[in-house]
Formats: sequence, C-alpha cells, structure tokens
Amino acid sequence: MPAEWSAHRATLMAWPTRTRAELWGELFEAAKRDYAEVARAVAGFEPVIVLADPDQAREATDACGTDGIEVLPVPIDDSWVRDNGPIFVTDGRGGVALVHFGFNSWGERFHPYDRDARVPEAISAHLGMRRYVAPMILEGGSFFVDGEGTLLTTEQCLLHPNRNPSLSRGDIEELLFEYLGVDRVVWLPFGWAASRDTDGHVDGIAQYVAPGRVILLAPADPADPDHERGQTNGRAIAATADARGREIEVVAFDAGAPAHIPYLNLYLVNGGVIAPVAGGPMDEVALAQVRAAFPDREVVPVPGEVLHEGGGGPHCITQQVPAGSPLT
Repeated sequence: MPAEWSAHRATLMAWPTRTRAELWGELFEAAKRDYAEVARAVAGFEPVIVLADPDQAREATDACGTDGIEVLPVPIDDSWVRDNGPIFVTDGRGGVALVHFGFNSWGERFHPYDRDARVPEAISAHLGMRRYVAPMILEGGSFFVDGEGTLLTTEQCLLHPNRNPSLSRGDIEELLFEYLGVDRVVWLPFGWAASRDTDGHVDGIAQYVAPGRVILLAPADPADPDHERGQTNGRAIAATADARGREIEVVAFDAGAPAHIPYLNLYLVNGGVIAPVAGGPMDEVALAQVRAAFPDREVVPVPGEVLHEGGGGPHCITQQVPAGSPLT
C-alpha cells in the first residue's frame, strides 16, 4: 500500500445519506454543505468521485458542481468512505488493485450497514480493478502506512473485541502483512480522548509526514485529557524501529488547549493538505503547525465542526486512489 502522499489518480468520497439523516439531526443540511466544500477543495488538486445513493445523485451533483467531480450512483448507508471503502495497493510496476476488508459499522454501532459493506465491489466494477477479499474487519481510518513497509495503528481500535474477536494480535499482524504488503506494525496504545464512535482511530491523533516521521497529538498541558495519552503514544513510537530499521521521529502537535475538533484529521492530496478548522483562535495555532510539518504543500482549511459532530473530519470522508493502471 502506498503512502497517502504518493501520487493520486483520484479521491473517493460519499454523499451524506437520508438513511443517516436522523443521526445528523439538525446538522444534516450543514453536513451536506461541508461535504460539498471538502469535495471542491480536493477537486482543486485532483479528480473526485463522489458516491451517492441513487435517489440523491442529482442533489450531490447540484451541491458539488461538476468541475473535476464525478458523482457515481451507488447504494450506500453512510458517508464515511475512508472506513467502509476499498484500500488500494500497488504492484510496484504501475498496477493498482484494491483490498476489500470487512466492515461492521465500527463494532455494530449503526444499522443498516450491509450496503456500505459492499461498496468495494461497486468501486472494483466501476474502475475495472482487481479485488482481493481480506478475512478481517478493518477501517481505513484505523491505520496509516509510510509506503516503505511500516504501518501505524492503535491497540485501542484494532484489538477491540467488537472488530475481530477470534483473531489474536499476531493474527491481525499477519493479515496486515499479507494484504497490505507491510513488514512492521507500530502499535500506539491510544486514540484521541474525545473519540466517540471509532474506538480510537489513529487518524484523529497522528499523520505520517514522511517515511520515518510522524506528527502526533501530544499536548504539553498535564490537564489536557490527551497529555498522558500523547506521552504514552510517543514512547511506543520511540520503542519501535520502522521496517527500514529507522527510529521514527515524532513531531509533537499541540493546539494550546484541549481541541474540540481533531485537527490532525488531515487529508493529503496531490500537492496539498486538506485541514479541518473550527472558526476560532486555535485554528491559526493548529494551521501553523500543519504548514510547518508540510512546508512543500498548500494547506487548505475546510470546516471541521459539523464533520466532527458527525464523528470525524476530512480524512474520514475521503479515500485516495493511487495513480496507476487498474490490474484486472
């Protein structure tokens, strides 16, 4: 699996569905507005494919526009394609295939989810791409890879009994090795303290900056609920060399006060970073650190409060399709 900063052919997204309108409540229309804004921000860098339930395809097209954005009618239950969508892998010779991991709606939290669980099949057919079916539950927001054989994840999520109760830690590692082509798993104990529905996904607290370099939520204030978690996670990273034998450098991220949105739920596009903001003074503190971490990329802020209320951020609602030719 290539790193997120590798060249993308496109980005996948999914349109907020009427099936989940009750969960969004009074924020449903705002959610659609912000999803469309993220889609347009990403489209400034690369093509976007927005999955939309067939009876909402016209609505998605009208909201997102058509400049660089393709709306694909696909039956879906929810709009967090990072987690239920396919994971893409490459063969080192320009060929791209996808892996279809199982999806159980974050430990059977939200029903129905059967249509979401079949989304990788629809993407495989649309792209004319080979599909490998992996025998485990895995959400895309629960891990990162560096493209050089190292995978970063949290014990809080991957070892939770509501995902793969019959698999041991060693079993999970072996399946990650087999289906994602990694050689080393770096286990962080914790996700974000404010994580509500994902059991501690890593994409709320970290992001790979480069091979051997990770930006990590690590507030300095001992009163911050993520202070001790950040210290513990940092020690876990320091204790594990990556697949190339390197010590992983940790860039500490601290917004200056307990953050009420996951500022590190960033999405790396071709030449840019899509970063959530909340409309307050902490935004500039956060964005300055993001810009320092990614000095060669254009940082584009997008609204993050509604996405957070729904359970995530820009990274959670996107999934990269690597550049290359589909393997059939």
